[in-house]
Amino acid sequence: MTDDERTSGRDTASVRDTYDRIADHFSKTREYPWPEVESFIDGRSGAVGLDIGCGNGRHTELLAGCCDRALGVDVSREILRTASDRAVERGVSFALAQADAARSPVRVESVDLAVYVATLPHLPTRDRRVASLDELARVLATDGRALVSAWSTEHDRFDETEGFDTTVGWTLPGGDAVDRFYHIYDPEEFRADVSESGLELVEFEVSSGNCYGVVRSA
Repeated sequence: MTDDERTSGRDTASVRDTYDRIADHFSKTREYPWPEVESFIDGRSGAVGLDIGCGNGRHTELLAGCCDRALGVDVSREILRTASDRAVERGVSFALAQADAARSPVRVESVDLAVYVATLPHLPTRDRRVASLDELARVLATDGRALVSAWSTEHDRFDETEGFDTTVGWTLPGGDAVDRFYHIYDPEEFRADVSESGLELVEFEVSSGNCYGVVRSA
């Protein structure tokens, strides 16, 4: 095992533990889908939809509405519990699985429609981030499309113009602060990482301080 793999393993476990800890409070603040995801999904359909880093399932629910089957995957078991609760409360049917974004339980070329939003920046190294994009390329069907997003230096929260690593605190009820790892992308870096992977960038925009790319398998 390389040093990079050891670091990634520890940090991936840290991300999992962080979201296990904040899952209930986090889910309560993530009620509605992002408009950019709604726009991407609007008018699209397929047999299988995949939500990578599904959180509480707000975007998995959209995929379930336009695909015959939908699957949400997340590294956090407690986050997946909130997604399961949401599905029951809303009477929506979708499957859930615990998995790292770079190691999916999904068959090759089986996904027609995918969303991978607000998750890529949590992966701790560039190798892992590109590996997760390769994994998305592996599971996308020939005509499949996916939406990938990443927090960007274009957000007015940041002064930097080049990509950088940081932590952003999450404050729980009672005042406890929990640090979350982020890699903040600059737009050209985002394009470069997609190009380095097995994906092809079909459309690109910066919206609401995030990079968004519509991609397909190269």
